[in-house]
Amino acid sequence: MKAAQIKKYAKKINVSINEVPVPVPDKHEVLIRVKAAAVNPLENLILTGRIRLVQDYHMPLTLGNECAGIVESVGEDVRDFKVGDSVYALLPLHKIGAFAEYVAVDCRAVAPMPSGYDFVTAAAIPLTGLTAYQGLVEELEVQSGKTLLIPGGSGSFGQMAVPVAKAMGLRVIITGNRRSREKFEQMGVDQYIVYTEENYWDLLSGVDYVIDTLGASEFEHELSVLKKGGRLLSLRNAPNKMFALRNGFPWFKKLLFTVAGYRYDRAARKQGKEYRFIFVRADGVQLRKITEMVEKYHIVPDVDPRIFSLSQVNEALQLVAEGRLNGKVMIQM
Repeated sequence: MKAAQIKKYAKKINVSINEVPVPVPDKHEVLIRVKAAAVNPLENLILTGRIRLVQDYHMPLTLGNECAGIVESVGEDVRDFKVGDSVYALLPLHKIGAFAEYVAVDCRAVAPMPSGYDFVTAAAIPLTGLTAYQGLVEELEVQSGKTLLIPGGSGSFGQMAVPVAKAMGLRVIITGNRRSREKFEQMGVDQYIVYTEENYWDLLSGVDYVIDTLGASEFEHELSVLKKGGRLLSLRNAPNKMFALRNGFPWFKKLLFTVAGYRYDRAARKQGKEYRFIFVRADGVQLRKITEMVEKYHIVPDVDPRIFSLSQVNEALQLVAEGRLNGKVMIQM
C-alpha cells in the first residue's frame, strides 16, 4: 500500500510516498481502508519534532491523526465492528498513520460515522470534536449557565466547540472574522465580536472559562477578562505541571513541563486564576457522544474546497502551515 512517511524530524516539510506492507490488525484492532484523512497543524508539529517531549516516534513514520473509512478486517477480540462498517477515528497518538491506504486502529478509538455524512466531512470531525469535549468536560469542568469565551474561535475548532458548549448549557462568546459572523450566530453563539473592529478585552469581564486557540500573544488579554477563580485552557501555549500530572508522565517530563509552563501558571496564580493545557487523546466512547451531537444539531464542519490526493500531501501540509484556509484541509484516497 502507499503511505506518506518521514524518515526523520526536520524543519522543512519533506514527506515521501512509500510502498509499505498493509498492516495486520492485532486482536484489539480494526483494519480501516482509509477513504479520507484530515490534515491538521498537529501533523506539522509532529514532523518537525516539536511534540517529542509528549510523544517521540520511531522512524520511518507514517503521518496522519484522523480519518474516516471502511472496516476491512477485525481482530479476534473485536465485537463492536464488522467488515464493511463505515467508521471514523482520532488515532491514538502513539500509533498514528492515517495518511495511508490502510491503517490498523485500536477499536477503542473508533466509532461509527455519523449517519448521512460522507467520508470527507466525517474525517474533519474527530480531532476538533474530541478536543472540544475533553476541554469542556475534563479540563474546564464546565457548569451550565456559565460563560465561555473562545478568542479566535471562528475556525474549525469553534465549529465543533460552539454546539458542544451550547448543548452543555453555556453562554458562548466568540471572536473571529466578519465573514463567519452570520454562520456562528445561526449556531447559537450569544455574542460574536469581530476582532478587526473591537477588542474583546475592552468589552468583557468576569468570564468563567476561556479556551485559547491563538497562543502566547493573547495570553495576557485572555487572562484579563477571566474572573477570579476562572480557568484558562490553552490549545497552543506550553504544557505545564498540571498537564504532566494528569497524564502520568515520568518525573523528568514533569520537571520539564513544570519549567515550560511556569510563567503561565505563575501569572494565573497571581490573579487567583488557573491555567491549563490540553493535548487531545483518542477515545471512541467520547467520539460516539460527539456523533450524537453532530447528528442532533446537524453540525457540518467546513472543509477547504482544495481537496488533495495522497501524492499531494506536501502541498496539503504546506497549505495548513501557511494558515490560509477556508475549512479543514483533506486528503481523499
